[in-house]
Amino acid sequence: MNGVSNGNVLQGRTAIITGASQGLGLAIAMQYVAAGASVIICARDEGMLSEAADVLKRSASNDQVISHIVADVAESESVDALVDFAIDKMGRIDILVNNAGIYGPKGPTDSVDWAQWVQAINVNLLGSVLMCRAVITNMKRQGYGKIVQLSGGGATNPLANLSSYAVSKAGIVRFIETLAIEAAEYAIDANAIAPGALNTRMLDEILESDPETVGKEFYERALQQKVSGGAGLEKAARLAVFLGSAGSDGITGKLISAIWDPWDELDRYKADLEDSDIYTLRRIVPSDRGFDW
Repeated sequence: MNGVSNGNVLQGRTAIITGASQGLGLAIAMQYVAAGASVIICARDEGMLSEAADVLKRSASNDQVISHIVADVAESESVDALVDFAIDKMGRIDILVNNAGIYGPKGPTDSVDWAQWVQAINVNLLGSVLMCRAVITNMKRQGYGKIVQLSGGGATNPLANLSSYAVSKAGIVRFIETLAIEAAEYAIDANAIAPGALNTRMLDEILESDPETVGKEFYERALQQKVSGGAGLEKAARLAVFLGSAGSDGITGKLISAIWDPWDELDRYKADLEDSDIYTLRRIVPSDRGFDW
């Protein structure tokens, strides 16, 4: 069965979605509400967050809980307060969608501001780990849970002049692979999403930068993406629904591309994916490229 095609695949489920005041986070929250979930959204801007919550409430049914709280995923006290708030509002947490993220400083590693470099690691990598740590005890107690982690191009390709972003995104994918093994006995699945090139505030951030700072080739690709419209938010949001649904039970420890992978059919290939290194980060050796040295 294709879990994504059923509009009620998250009926009765509860979810925390971080960085959900705009862009992909809000698109995911909208898809979650449409699929029947109760959601707590968080971000750092109270005004935008409140507006996003109002949008979600207008499309929710009476039995869905829709709420919001200002939170900074890089701060442990803020994360604990968020999770306590969610438990108080919803009683349990079935799904965590780690979407909050930033680009960080732009430019050669030896010239960027060190505090900004560290902050990108704190938000993208450590903030996501903090969120997982905060919810997973409840998920273990329930004997079920879903962790959906947003990754990005930096996980699988070097990104010159965006080193903190690339490092954080590669690091979080390996963390998700590791967490999936730790949590498997509790029926908790953890997966990462490569959403594709999206036209969000992060793209605008690149276009507002000096082409020399981010690199002329990268800047030109960003310009082309702006004109073409990019990958669009819908596929990544729908993949986040699939990975939060029962249709993906048993699929865990994977980095899945919203654009390139046949994720809406993966429930047919669970046996092949189990104990396989498909959709994972691995080292390439000479024999993989036809060499015998």
